[in-house]
Amino acid sequence: MRQYTSRRDFLRRGATAAAGSALLMTAHPTSAQPAPATGARRNVIFILIDDQRYDAMGFMGHPFLETPHLDAMAGNGVVFENAFVTNSLCSPSRATILTGTYAHRHGVLDNNTPLPQDLTTFPQLLQKNGYRTAFIGKWHMGGSSDAPQPGFDHWVSFRGQGVYNNPQLNVNGQSIKREGYITDLLTDYAEQFLRGPHEKPFFLYLSHKAVHAEFAAAERHKGCYANAKYPRPRSMADTEENYRGKPAWVRAQRNSWHGVDGMYNGTTDYDTFVRDYAETMRAVDDSVGRVMETLRGLGMLESTVILYTSDNGFQFGEHGLIDKRTMYEPSIRTPLIAHCPELSPQPQRRKEMIANLDFAPTILDTAGTSVPDFVQGQSFLKLLRNEPIQWRDAFLYEYFWERSFPQTPTVLGVRTERHKFMKYHGIWDRYEIYDVQADPDEMNNLLGGFLQRNEAGTLESYIRQKAGPEVKRLFNDLEERLSGIMRETGCREEPTWTALKGIGKQVPL
Repeated sequence: MRQYTSRRDFLRRGATAAAGSALLMTAHPTSAQPAPATGARRNVIFILIDDQRYDAMGFMGHPFLETPHLDAMAGNGVVFENAFVTNSLCSPSRATILTGTYAHRHGVLDNNTPLPQDLTTFPQLLQKNGYRTAFIGKWHMGGSSDAPQPGFDHWVSFRGQGVYNNPQLNVNGQSIKREGYITDLLTDYAEQFLRGPHEKPFFLYLSHKAVHAEFAAAERHKGCYANAKYPRPRSMADTEENYRGKPAWVRAQRNSWHGVDGMYNGTTDYDTFVRDYAETMRAVDDSVGRVMETLRGLGMLESTVILYTSDNGFQFGEHGLIDKRTMYEPSIRTPLIAHCPELSPQPQRRKEMIANLDFAPTILDTAGTSVPDFVQGQSFLKLLRNEPIQWRDAFLYEYFWERSFPQTPTVLGVRTERHKFMKYHGIWDRYEIYDVQADPDEMNNLLGGFLQRNEAGTLESYIRQKAGPEVKRLFNDLEERLSGIMRETGCREEPTWTALKGIGKQVPL
């Protein structure tokens, strides 16, 4: 990671000149310069990328992707090296971010379900407590509407996945056709909002469409990695040795929409896939540079809390898979960079396991707003300040079978600091346990030798009968950890749509 000798050097190297002026359809003028928020009520910017891998950045060692602005942000901020989602799917993850609750609590279990209107979100609480709030970008909960949502004073969005070029946008209730590239247009609106005027502290939620498939780079970046090669993961090979001990559904998925041999119904190949992804990411990095440069010009870069993350991870061929949904590491790990030099004067690399449950309480804490009892995450504001705090050592992962993509089964699992346990429902197949410290590529399933046998009863009882002492102890421990977190969070043992949806309803605002 590049080191900077001074704050001035960071600003000089890390910021870009703002893009040229654009026709912005907005109700707010740009002449006034907002003053930085003071005390506990800081201005906050939350930047959410779609489907960004945790390592898809230059400073994380990507073999060719260039992200100078993200590198600069990381070089002067706090990098959380173990950030995760509790459900690796767009809409459930976004609902978790907004509510601070697990998917089985908020009820958004797939990409078609709108966020229930009786749920309280953290932007509503910010708004109620004196913040001016804005949402700009991809909402993606209930794709049939782009209407403004509760909790936001300013709204710019589009229906469903949207498009990369020449989008139709809903700007504060007005439908507007815009010419241009979506990442740049959303950044235009973000800059306009940041310039104010602001009589209150503000919260900006900038939610990019990129880098969701089907990837489409900005014109200026097309072909920039035409000759680049991305190394195949160790677990990508279609061999008996590679799939020994894996559930059968994993190898069978190679020829599906989300497999390396079926890739989006054969519309792309592996090398094109990873190059197009990287080229599309370049405009995201440009956007970060523009946002930081705007804050610098307003004198707000040091005091504003910026959180940069993704709604889920993304597989680049690991175990023969692309996309997300599974509980394998590239699917559930996400980038997370926090930047606020007044809170974090020294750059940090932190190992704590941050979950997408934690954004709501952290942002509320940063804004000096109380965190409701229904929130299941934890504020990591003290970690930003490098202060001691008791932190989690495990979290629940849940993904619920989708009719549209039936190749991935329901999974409930637990991730600890060292191990991962994946328990599948509705299929006749193996469970999985990995030692992610000793086996980071998840090649050796410690439960790989155990398939359910009728004479032994359940798979759990069969494992307890046949496993060696060490594996049996580990299995029992992780099974109890999983059951315990499920009990604590209100998740039932046999997950179904009807059993889970609506459990533990919040108290409305």
